[in-house]
Amino acid sequence: MFNRTTLWILVIALAAGIGLLAGHRWFTPKAPSLPQTQAVRLFPAPRELPAFSLQQSDGTRLVPGELQGHWTIVFLGFTHCPDVCPTTLAELAQAQKQWEGLPDSTRPRVLFVSVDPDRDTAILAGEYAHAFHRDTLAATGDVPALEAFARNLSMVFMKVPPADGAPADRYNVDHTATLAVLDPKGRMTGIISPPLDPQAIAADLTALTSTMAR
Repeated sequence: MFNRTTLWILVIALAAGIGLLAGHRWFTPKAPSLPQTQAVRLFPAPRELPAFSLQQSDGTRLVPGELQGHWTIVFLGFTHCPDVCPTTLAELAQAQKQWEGLPDSTRPRVLFVSVDPDRDTAILAGEYAHAFHRDTLAATGDVPALEAFARNLSMVFMKVPPADGAPADRYNVDHTATLAVLDPKGRMTGIISPPLDPQAIAADLTALTSTMAR
């Protein structure tokens, strides 16, 4: 049987526990909730990306840490692409122009990754991407590195042989047209599916960037 002293100890301990729980509930900062989006389909929870290493057009390595601090849209393509790539980069450039007024330290970024390393060097990929918008990042790598990077984003690409009688370098590269959206921690947080709406993309990325300041 509990004596009176034991009973008081239990009451005090229970009160302290309730106080700690209330303090944790009311005073622990909450992670900022993400806004409703139009073009970006957000995942229920972000997904960490395994380690990767690609070559950027400025000569530096593209590793996970380089994709932190900004919301980033990732697009796989290649410079010889006849239609999807130039159209996509042109539409993304329209969105980029709308957030040019945001601070450089937090401004959303677009990353173009060439999946055609046989024809596209990192420098060539950069020149191609910059023709659409000067802020677009560009990178490439060897096929195993690119395959791993694409797979981590749930994307694919495949080299398609040229038609009979065509030169060997006139091949095509089929690739996912969906865009990946990475959060400021470099985690895959959502996707953007075609057809693209530059106005909606700009509004979504601007709203998502505003959550970084909360």
